[in-house]
Amino acid sequence: MSAKTFTAEDAQAANIVLVGAEKGRQAVHDLVTAYRANRRTGSASTKTRGEVSGNNKKIYRQKGTGNARHGDKRAPIFVGGGVVFGPRPRDYSKKVNKTTRRLALRRVLGDLTSAGKILTVDSFSVADGKTKSFIATVSAMTPPAKILIVSDTFDETTYLAGRNVSWVQLVTASDVNIEQLLLAKSVILVGDALTTLANRTA
Repeated sequence: MSAKTFTAEDAQAANIVLVGAEKGRQAVHDLVTAYRANRRTGSASTKTRGEVSGNNKKIYRQKGTGNARHGDKRAPIFVGGGVVFGPRPRDYSKKVNKTTRRLALRRVLGDLTSAGKILTVDSFSVADGKTKSFIATVSAMTPPAKILIVSDTFDETTYLAGRNVSWVQLVTASDVNIEQLLLAKSVILVGDALTTLANRTA
């Protein structure tokens, strides 16, 4: 299967809206930041002096020892004591509105198109389900690198053939995000994905 370079004229014919370098940079930044923030578990936690183990017994008498005045051993200045202003479980997730998401996708697709990093093929499948055949098929279209193949659907044999190839990622057109597009050295769009991307950028 032969691949051809995707151009701005091809995008226009497929009704895919692209944005050049004049705008969309902030939208891309906001969306990538949101992706990374949403992956954070926010599970870091420390115990305060009221939560660490220990009792309320005064460690030594108030006067006459020559030492500073102290109460119980759970105070933050002691080893094993509580933590002051330590991390607590929290939600790091960020929300990005639909308009910003659409603009970011337009900008990234526009940049990839102008750089000649997007290729198109009419169809993509590996009938025998073998990794060797998968690598040969992909390598015939573009040099081995970080490759993103975007299609509406993939059959099971193609998934099986490509799952162990670390430098190729199969993603559906409805799920592909701009972070995946930015990290790819080249993107292969299968013909049926153009309609879905056109709807996402409209």
